[in-house]
Amino acid sequence: MAKHRKLIMIVAIALVALVGGVGGYLMFAPKQASAEPAPKPGVVAPLDAIAINLADGHYLKLKMTLQATAEVAEAPDGSKALDIAITQFSNRDRAGLLTAEGRDQAKQELVADVVKAYTVDKKKEVMDVYFTTFVIQ
Repeated sequence: MAKHRKLIMIVAIALVALVGGVGGYLMFAPKQASAEPAPKPGVVAPLDAIAINLADGHYLKLKMTLQATAEVAEAPDGSKALDIAITQFSNRDRAGLLTAEGRDQAKQELVADVVKAYTVDKKKEVMDVYFTTFVIQ
């Protein structure tokens, strides 16, 4: 009888430890991001080229296009995107933008800010930005 009690006690402790471990994992495990469906592309809005002053007297000639989502009936006004681009690129170092890594990082920052600026009530109006001209002089 003592052996059965000991065995039952060991099984009970193991079971409590197992349930506690699984519960702790489920409670403290990193939450997976909710899988938002990717927006479908809609109209493309080409914007006029702009010249942006860089550091040391250099400038960037930038022309870009906004990729709107299918939820948008007409092409978005590019004024906000141009303003964001001017703000982000003004007085930047030319050397950082001449490398592929620097240009890609700058573009990622620009896309994130433009998408955020064109998101109204959690509805994305713009999903991407394409550079059609990127010339530094």
